[in-house]
Amino acid sequence: MAPPAQSQRSSSPSQPSGKSEVSDLKLQLRQLAGSRAPGVDDSKRELFKKVISYMTIGIDVSSLFGEMVMCSATSDIVLKKMCYLYVGNYAKVNPDLALLTINFLQRDCHDEDPMIRGLALRSLCSLRVANLVEYLVGPLGSGLKDSNSYVRVVAVIGVLKLYHISASTCVDADFPSTLKHLMLNDSDTQVVANCLSALQEIWSAEATTSEEASREREALISKPVIYYLLNRIKEFSEWAQCLVLELVAKYVPVESDEIFDIMNLLEDRLQHANGAVVLATIKVFLHLTLSLTDVHQQVYERIKAPLLTLVSSGSPEQSYAVLSHLHILVMRAPYIFSSDYKHFYCQYNEPSYVKRLKLEMLTAVANESNTYEIVTELCEYAANVDIPIARESIRAVGKIALQQYDVNAIVDRLLQFLEMEKDYVTAEALVLVKDLLRKYPQWSHDCIAVVGNISSKNVQEPKAKAALIWMLGEYSQDMQDAPYILESLVENWDEEHSAEVRLHLLTAVMKCFFKRPPETQNALGAALAAGIADFHQDVHDRALFYYRILQYNVSVAEHVVNPPKQAVSVFADTQSSEIKDRIFDEFNSLSVVYQKPSYMFTDKEHRGPFEFSDELGNLSIGGEAADNVVSAQSVEANDKDLLLTTSEKEETRGSSTNGSAYTAPYDSSSTSVFASQTRIESEISNPTSAGHAPQASLGIDDLLGLGLPAAPAPSSPQLKLSSKAVLDPSAFQQKWRQLPVALSQECSVSPQGVAAFTGPQALPRHMQSHSIHCIASGGQSPNFKFFFFAQKAEETSNYLVECIINTSSAKAQIKIKADDQSTSSAFSTLFQSALSRFGIP
Repeated sequence: MAPPAQSQRSSSPSQPSGKSEVSDLKLQLRQLAGSRAPGVDDSKRELFKKVISYMTIGIDVSSLFGEMVMCSATSDIVLKKMCYLYVGNYAKVNPDLALLTINFLQRDCHDEDPMIRGLALRSLCSLRVANLVEYLVGPLGSGLKDSNSYVRVVAVIGVLKLYHISASTCVDADFPSTLKHLMLNDSDTQVVANCLSALQEIWSAEATTSEEASREREALISKPVIYYLLNRIKEFSEWAQCLVLELVAKYVPVESDEIFDIMNLLEDRLQHANGAVVLATIKVFLHLTLSLTDVHQQVYERIKAPLLTLVSSGSPEQSYAVLSHLHILVMRAPYIFSSDYKHFYCQYNEPSYVKRLKLEMLTAVANESNTYEIVTELCEYAANVDIPIARESIRAVGKIALQQYDVNAIVDRLLQFLEMEKDYVTAEALVLVKDLLRKYPQWSHDCIAVVGNISSKNVQEPKAKAALIWMLGEYSQDMQDAPYILESLVENWDEEHSAEVRLHLLTAVMKCFFKRPPETQNALGAALAAGIADFHQDVHDRALFYYRILQYNVSVAEHVVNPPKQAVSVFADTQSSEIKDRIFDEFNSLSVVYQKPSYMFTDKEHRGPFEFSDELGNLSIGGEAADNVVSAQSVEANDKDLLLTTSEKEETRGSSTNGSAYTAPYDSSSTSVFASQTRIESEISNPTSAGHAPQASLGIDDLLGLGLPAAPAPSSPQLKLSSKAVLDPSAFQQKWRQLPVALSQECSVSPQGVAAFTGPQALPRHMQSHSIHCIASGGQSPNFKFFFFAQKAEETSNYLVECIINTSSAKAQIKIKADDQSTSSAFSTLFQSALSRFGIP
């Protein structure tokens, strides 16, 4: 019997048939290496394609390195490109093989064809092997002086690659100065743009260790450079225009005439077809006019039309990016966009992420003149097949109702939602009616009449059920069946899985008991017993607290649980004003799309000049006694504000956070508050040892955060600082992490001080003459950030300061932490006095 026929070898380059395939390729390449026969380049192309295909699918073809280099001796650009691709791939993982490529790459860098010269130089710089940097300096120097613009473009980027391989080699060869000369004199705009990009990256990295580099980086934002680039901006590519405009946004004009000159030069960029160019131009306009209120408002009017045009054209993804930027402008100046609300109506074919953003904008622009039309439109969305959008539309109606004065029609719409036979509509409407009653108690009669017809069995969502229970407790005197509904809910306590609902149920039963005791007494006893036995810690604690306070004094319990309430005037925003300001500072970046500052979603190494301050916020404290360690939550709350925006920030000491992630400044009276809490808890648990009723009442008020009258702060003696203060960075970081904020203030910087801001090093030298020492600094115009420390003259009591200065607004944000809290005000006066003298001879 004949043996089976051998299967024919596959001709597909992506499917090698065996281990001998690479050996066959090696033999064929060696045969073609020295051949000059006609058509040899075509044969090489086919073999090169196979090699690249094998390399792409993960087959190791590094054994062909010598043959590939020998076959690269050709003028065929296609062969050159494939060879350079192969060389670049294996040189990274095998530096020894990279040595074999140096000679032929250097030879190709002097080829007659500028395309080959550029490709060879790019490949040579892409080897990224540290011990080969000496071979890059010569070709890069020649490339920067090449007569062909393509070679110069590649050479500029090659200098940047060299800097990342060996910064000292790049600086010693004086390549940054050559790039600066090219940027200001080269006729090709792409060369100019690459030089600008490379110089920004090189000098930003060098500025941390070199004052000269810091001065050079500041020189990039000087008037001659800015005007030179702006006068040529029409010649640049779209990418290069964005790069130039980003640089212009950092420029701080000395005179107002410069602002109008720049805006006139960039006026036509607002009509550009590319959305990135338009957004970059808008950022320049907004930042230049921050100090000119009237002009800033006119800028909003001017940029409105280009943005609305971009939203309506292009893909949904582009529309969302532009809408995100439009959203932050709408939130800052809703009245300017109030007449254009119809542009924010949702289209049936838009993605849900675009619709959701438009709903937020409709909520923001609603005012007395357009509320009816907007609410009518939103009510149509409530019947949308997209349930998340329907929910968002109902919430939007509720938000509008909470921010308007005339809510008659809106309340009627919300009550109509309660009568719809859709669970999710009823659930969202219940939550909104609860908030509405908190702000407008006068509507309770109309709302309760409708809410009373809703069965608690038909409400399943925890938030909606909690809202219904809150209304049952708050208005139990107006709802005839309230005690019995609450009693049925208490009977089904074990079936309720939401801790939020159980917490609301405890409070509602307590409130109902104070209003209708006979009907609620049994339900209250059952609720307290179930709550004390509850597995959830918060539910258990609240039930035990209610039980003990009732045991102590019923009238005190009523005053605590069901006090007379005032209408809520303002609801806390989900995002603090500091966060919004920081996002606005980072206009035309991913921060706007993500709706969060960059430090919240970037890695530490990419956070720029504020990296040091971020490290302070993430230090851990170990090896210390538990009594001396501040709780992690309070430390995090104090230090989350290390990377705030540089525009208007925290106002005065002791102000409310309004839902902000940043804590109010530390109050030294908190110690007495905690002591008072402990005393009151002891009195409640042991009624026989309690004092007089008025004192106990005051203690309960304190326990629930109603506050105690603060004692007047004693006047502090004159403060003297040590001129020889010493504090190492690690100790500074540990103290900053551990100490609470003592003072948070804003002050103005004098015009002379703004003019003296030539770089981050100028201010520390001045402050040191006032015995205030700088331990870290960073930032670039117009935003600078500093960390200072000082010590008392006769003792080792430290003062730590974070100072954020915005030269465009001439404002300084000061945050002080101190070992001795009582002298913080005196030190703040000294610090501000020293800062006010900056720049004054």
